[in-house]
Amino acid sequence: MKVKIPVQTLVCQNFVNGEFVSGSGEKINIISPYNGQLIGEFASATPSEVNAAINSAKSAQLIWAEMPMKERTKVMFNFRSILLRDLDEITHLKCSESGKNFDEGKAGLLKGIEVLEFAIALQNMDIGGRIEVSRGVSCEYRREPIGVVANITPFNFPAMVPMWTIPIALTLGNAYIWKPSEKTPLTSMRIASALKEAGLPDGLFQVLQGGKETVEAIIDHSLVKAVGFVGSTKIAKAVYERGTKLGKRVLALGGAKNHIVLLPDANPELAGIGISDSFTGCAGQRCMAASVLLAVGDPKDTQKHIEKIVERASSLKLGTEMGAIITKAQVEFLHEAIARAEKAGAKILLDGRLAKAPAGMEEGNWIGPTIIDHVSAQTEAASVELFGPIISIIRCHDISEAMKIENNVEYGNACSVFTSSGALAEKVVKLASTGMVGVNVGVPVPREPFSFGGINASKFGHGDITGQHSLDFWSNIKKVTVKWEKQNDNNWMS
Repeated sequence: MKVKIPVQTLVCQNFVNGEFVSGSGEKINIISPYNGQLIGEFASATPSEVNAAINSAKSAQLIWAEMPMKERTKVMFNFRSILLRDLDEITHLKCSESGKNFDEGKAGLLKGIEVLEFAIALQNMDIGGRIEVSRGVSCEYRREPIGVVANITPFNFPAMVPMWTIPIALTLGNAYIWKPSEKTPLTSMRIASALKEAGLPDGLFQVLQGGKETVEAIIDHSLVKAVGFVGSTKIAKAVYERGTKLGKRVLALGGAKNHIVLLPDANPELAGIGISDSFTGCAGQRCMAASVLLAVGDPKDTQKHIEKIVERASSLKLGTEMGAIITKAQVEFLHEAIARAEKAGAKILLDGRLAKAPAGMEEGNWIGPTIIDHVSAQTEAASVELFGPIISIIRCHDISEAMKIENNVEYGNACSVFTSSGALAEKVVKLASTGMVGVNVGVPVPREPFSFGGINASKFGHGDITGQHSLDFWSNIKKVTVKWEKQNDNNWMS
């Protein structure tokens, strides 16, 4: 399905205390990657506007926290129904500003709804525990909200990434401050409207548009107790350092350079489609995209797999089967990176620089799938996150050499292996220096309640941002010990 791009400029606003209000800060334009046209604009929230929004969020949160979780969950049930009702409409909007194709945009929103369903289930799953630990003495734990939390999200998933945290944080009793990417803020208005319609009390969910100044004002506010972030490693590290210096809880997810280990015994159909779709999906603009293929063994044995990858990738149609790149500057960077790889001695098997833009969208930001062979592990193409539909092939003699290359990269988000051998797959799983590993899966994103998160330079902070292991980040555990009567026998607890 073709993405419907707004024909009129949309005015994007902040969402504060249940109302859409314009900011009074810097004016920023929203450009569609599809055609290079202006589709929206907004004025950033100033520090004083950030301060007022967070202060009112705290007042609302104190009331919300008193409600039983089952009552808070009712709002989430309504929220889910509204998102499903408006699924296609929201998908078109988010694709028009992020560059995704329609199927990718829809899948991302559905993944976000899956996290919402996990949050809805918390009322039955996370019920605490109470046991008698000594004669007449009991201990229990109670999960309590931490207050006002904030999340800063990237351009590439305008709905899915915020939906990783919105349902869980709100269901646990927090107020939520959201700063969307300034490149893709339009989707935030639809999510805010859906929560309002679902019956969420005013002030609990505040959306503040803007750039660096707005982010810093949110992090620095004394009432913000926890900060989530998803973006590049450079910015993730800066957010983590700024927040933790102020004594805040911070979980900042950074970049990636994901590897796929291709073994000669892999199923050609699984490998060809899985590897191709991994590096071309979302035009390579996702932290789970494969960007390095470690082809293990005799080149004659792996060649049939590489041919399948080239065949699949070269068949994709720009605009419908593969989306656009977020900015023209990023397209230029990708062109230059390909040229540098070629100059360093690599061979271009499929050159995305030659791909033609879809008819009528020549002013958009387009590049086709690119496959670079015979790449050296020390070069930019093998070690730097390029964030585009480019995969670099490194030829390896054995698994040990392949895993040494994988381990030497600073990131640690994801690694996959394609093989028919359980023993070899398990070897890669054990040796991979990543938080997420796939076997015959090109994009090893865990499903709820299994958590999403990397290690090394792909994550700053502890825990994960979704699933069961996210609960302790968005809440506090209160331990209660109770004794009502004096016992005749004594022990150390008496």
